[in-house]
Amino acid sequence: MSLFPSEPYQLKLSGANVMYYPDFLTSEEATLYFTTLYKETPWQQDDIKVFGKVHPQPRLTALYATNNIPYSYSNITMHPHSFTFALSEIKKKVEIITNTTFTTCLLNLYRDGKDSNGWHADDEKELGKNPTIASVSLGASRVFKLRDKKAKSSVHSMSLEHGSLLLMKDETQHNWQHQIPKTSKFVEPRINLTFRTIKG
Repeated sequence: MSLFPSEPYQLKLSGANVMYYPDFLTSEEATLYFTTLYKETPWQQDDIKVFGKVHPQPRLTALYATNNIPYSYSNITMHPHSFTFALSEIKKKVEIITNTTFTTCLLNLYRDGKDSNGWHADDEKELGKNPTIASVSLGASRVFKLRDKKAKSSVHSMSLEHGSLLLMKDETQHNWQHQIPKTSKFVEPRINLTFRTIKG
């Protein structure tokens, strides 16, 4: 743990509002949460259809919500569990720093470098017009990429570190896509918590 926590910084992306907090959690907090969530989460692996073919999703997921409202993406509909104590603690910390109230958390477990998340935007209708997405990273660092929807050659890459928070707001989901690409390098597991607001 650094004696002098890093300052949050704004990514310089046209048509986006993305803020990165490298030291959102201390290393000790992040490790404790990772261990707890890794062991206690009822992970599931859904099938997705890509170009007419059905494949197992290349990561494990779980959904939690305060309002029992399901969440649908990529032809998958997930039904939420109730927030655990650990998730509720993280949720409170996220809400304080973002000044936003979240209802839902989608967890992703990337077991190794073969697990990934393809190019997409969190722009489902139930998330509203300009959704705020708060993403907490626990475990191994993974490369995170953002790509301009129109100028697809405009790609920003960064590393999401253990205990960090990435906040995407305003028109970001309209103008940019993001992904966690596969890697041939050996990497330990990573858990990603994406907080969002879904209203009934």
